[in-house]
Amino acid sequence: MNMNGMAAIVTGGASGLGGATVDALAAAGARVAVFDRDAEQGQAKADAVGGVFCKVDVTDETDVEEALAKAEGMHGKARILVNCAGIGPPTKVVDRDGQAAPLAGFKQVIDVNLGGSFNVLSKFAAALHKADPVGEERGVIINTASVAAYDGQIGQAAYSASKSGVVGMTLPIARELARYGIRVMTIAPGLFLTPLLMTLSEEVRASLGAQAPFPSRLGDPAEFGHLACSIVENPMLNGETIRLDGAIRMAAK
Repeated sequence: MNMNGMAAIVTGGASGLGGATVDALAAAGARVAVFDRDAEQGQAKADAVGGVFCKVDVTDETDVEEALAKAEGMHGKARILVNCAGIGPPTKVVDRDGQAAPLAGFKQVIDVNLGGSFNVLSKFAAALHKADPVGEERGVIINTASVAAYDGQIGQAAYSASKSGVVGMTLPIARELARYGIRVMTIAPGLFLTPLLMTLSEEVRASLGAQAPFPSRLGDPAEFGHLACSIVENPMLNGETIRLDGAIRMAAK
């Protein structure tokens, strides 16, 4: 699919991997709607690329429906969706005091990372499935998982479970939406230089990056955006999860 002139949506698009994806799509000529909870950063990102900002809680069905309608009113029918919104607070099953982890915290991570991705993509697909095709397809959905789906570390039970769920739903949803010409892909990034890692010291960041065999560094969010654009452009990419990690395999902790 040629991105030039196409309407696109990026959840979690205010910063990090989502922000870099917004930049990449806009540079390719797409008209991008930034979905995020952070109004200040989200509006700034949208303004920077000539897009539109929608304040969205991806777990809220009404929020998502209203944001999709607003984006369509501004840019027309969205053909590209990249789900980057997510959270990942570490929590051990049993803490240092021997107390069990509260179930609410586990559920919140699943709800945002897995439920939120499904909530947005299902409503996006419902709005798109009867639109006229562009060439041989109608659109593309790209979800974000993590290498934690495969190599989860201690304290990542909820995060790994949520990202494994994203990987697990990729193929069945791709099979379901194939009849409408909507492709579904997932990217599983490794360690990337996101705002969270920017809070760490340069020494710690270098140590983390050295865990990747090659290139032995933290990933640049622009490389995530580049892959997202490559997926959009290549019509044979469907129903698969691509690890974007420099061949890293995470240790237990």
